[in-house]
Amino acid sequence: MAKYLPLFPLNIVVFPGEKLNLHIFEPRYKQLVLDCTENEKSFGIPTYIQDGVGVYGTEMEIVQIEKTHPNGEMDIRTKGIHIFKIEHFDKMAPGRLYAGGEVEVFENDYKDDIVTRLKIKELLQKLYNSLGLEKLFTELLEDFKSYDIAHHLGLSTEQEYALLQLRTEAERQEAILQHLQQVVPIIEATEQLKERVKQNGHFKNLTPPNF
Repeated sequence: MAKYLPLFPLNIVVFPGEKLNLHIFEPRYKQLVLDCTENEKSFGIPTYIQDGVGVYGTEMEIVQIEKTHPNGEMDIRTKGIHIFKIEHFDKMAPGRLYAGGEVEVFENDYKDDIVTRLKIKELLQKLYNSLGLEKLFTELLEDFKSYDIAHHLGLSTEQEYALLQLRTEAERQEAILQHLQQVVPIIEATEQLKERVKQNGHFKNLTPPNF
């Protein structure tokens, strides 16, 4: 589905379902927020990456304007809805201060693979235990989706941006599984190294081997 969206490029990746709080202070984005609220329209956050506006981003709905400051700055609550690809980008939307673009909204397949999800969960537990982040694991939902954990995998912005472009949950799961299979052994080995370093330098009561 194609449509024209006001655009708010940021150097982050936002996923569908994600809640994002923003402080709006630039005149162009004050105008964007007011236009969207007055016309009950959504806006897009394309990822600003590698010194340019990326073609992929997430359509956002404004849930609430939490506070309007005396100088016109605003604190707003937003939520990701759909992924889009920019087909045509305007640095300034017609007659407006902010950017805009003709976008194609993705049809997103959320059907997951239970076995893959269980493998991911097992590796996540190992990762979080090694990092001392057990609380993150206990907060994990039983039927979590890729987007629920995407910001908690240690991915770079480039890796998150690549994940954003995948249109099926099965593809996203596979990408996450491969990442964890590479990262977890490294983290566990680092933890073992730290333990060995801690032990070195202490007086040791060692039993000599019999030979």
